[in-house]
Amino acid sequence: MKRSGRTLKQRLYGIKHLGSNIRRWRYFRGHGVHSPYVYSIVRQVFMCSELRSSNHDLYDALIQHGVARKRAIELQNLVEHCGFKTWCIDEQSAADLIVTTMDTSYEQLNKYAEFARSQGKTLAIIAPYNNANRWSVAERIITEHPSTTVDNRGYLLVFNNHLPKQDFRL
Repeated sequence: MKRSGRTLKQRLYGIKHLGSNIRRWRYFRGHGVHSPYVYSIVRQVFMCSELRSSNHDLYDALIQHGVARKRAIELQNLVEHCGFKTWCIDEQSAADLIVTTMDTSYEQLNKYAEFARSQGKTLAIIAPYNNANRWSVAERIITEHPSTTVDNRGYLLVFNNHLPKQDFRL
C-alpha cells in the first residue's frame, strides 16, 4: 500500500538530478561567488521577483515570445542593473544585450555567440537545457568563451567585457 499516493519510482525521480543540484548548492544566493559583479547580479537580479523600474519594454517583448514570467522579469532587471541601453531578440544587431529565444536554431546560436564576442556585447540564451542538442551547443559556447558565463538554468548569460574567464552554474 502506498502511503503518499506516489510509487517508489515517482518518489525517487528527483535523485536523477541530485548531482547537478549538489554542484549548484555552493552558489546558493551568491555564496561562493568570488566576483563582485556576478554576486551583485545574483543578489539584485536573480533574487528579485518584481520589476525594479517603470520600463517594461524587454519584459513585454519576452512575454510575447513565450518566455516565462520569472525569466522575463529577471532579464528586464538585468538590463536595468547593468545599464544596458539597447537590446534585441533573435537578431544580430549592435544592441548591448542580445537575447536568443527557442526560435533560434543551433547554428544561429554559434553565430550569435561569435557576433557578441566580436562586438563586446552580452548574450542571453533562453532555455539552454531544453534538449540535448541545445545544451551541447551552449556547453561548447561556455568552454570556448574567454570571459564570464552565468548559467541559472532558465537562461545562460555570456558576458563579453572586462571580466576574467569564470563559469558560474547557479
